[in-house]
Amino acid sequence: MFEQALKNIDDILRADNAGSALDYIEQTSWILFLKYLDDLEKDKEKSARLAGKKYKYILSPEFRWQVWACPKTADGKIDHHKAMDGDDLKDFVNNKLFPYLKKFRVEDSNTIENKIGEIFHELKNKIQSGYSLRNILDIVDKLHFQTNEEKHELSHLYESKIQNMGNAGRDGGQYYTPRPLIKTIVKVVDPNLGETIYDGACGSAGFLVEAFNYLTEQREKLSSKEWDVLQTKTFFGKEKITLPYIIGVMNMILHGIETPNIKHKNTLSENLADIQEKDRYDLVIANPPFCFCNISSKFSKLVGERVLLLKILFFPTPTTLQSVCENCFWKIAICTRFWICPEAPFKARE
Repeated sequence: MFEQALKNIDDILRADNAGSALDYIEQTSWILFLKYLDDLEKDKEKSARLAGKKYKYILSPEFRWQVWACPKTADGKIDHHKAMDGDDLKDFVNNKLFPYLKKFRVEDSNTIENKIGEIFHELKNKIQSGYSLRNILDIVDKLHFQTNEEKHELSHLYESKIQNMGNAGRDGGQYYTPRPLIKTIVKVVDPNLGETIYDGACGSAGFLVEAFNYLTEQREKLSSKEWDVLQTKTFFGKEKITLPYIIGVMNMILHGIETPNIKHKNTLSENLADIQEKDRYDLVIANPPFCFCNISSKFSKLVGERVLLLKILFFPTPTTLQSVCENCFWKIAICTRFWICPEAPFKARE
């Protein structure tokens, strides 16, 4: 059902002239995110009720999925008298919904509220027809994120869409690293539970997702405390471009990470002199970007210092890589466009 649903959405976007495969996944992602948020809030409200507590919803009533997107009748069917369509729906999304969601953005916060603001801060609705949007909302409303089986199936289908994006021409390829390559690199790194894992140019979050899969192969053996560590204190990333940032967040959500620690920032423009001990990570698994434009001058001056793992992103040759690795505290696996160096002289873990 899910596979056909996503194909139907692509067909609607294609007929709507909503752009290329890159635009399809962007537009699908923001709608999926809001449906995911609605399911998440329902789960939290149910849990709070069972505990005898009252749950405070993140979104105001008029901006909740069941109010603006798919209002229902008493028997659970779409209420066509209340459901917006055509220009009314398009105007609501462009002039009310998006401006409202942008206001949730808070600097240096990893709450779900901030993720809402980050995603919609620079995002635009590219679906030209309100009738096309209505059809997409009706399809997405039938998808659910409430069981592991549902999330698992959707995550695989979403990965397929990301792969199609990587093959779609334009700049799609720079956001996507082939999954067999990612699996190999993660296996070489062999991350352990309790270590922090960082990708400073995470794109669609393929490395972080695969590291999560690697650490949860025997999920049933994980304690609730270990699961909480994986959810909140293990995976970290940054992404400069809006499109891959949105896709990366959604990809991690679909794979089981409720509030991904991905920041919408340009890693290479940061001043390394401002980095503190708390900003260090145990492992870096990354595929550096195509170009190194917008790198601060201080970055190149401090690249030899053991200040932050960001320095590993600055290496044009294997010689530079080796010199960086020899002076590094951490075990690192690095993929570039042309080679992998799993045998570099990393310092072993304690």
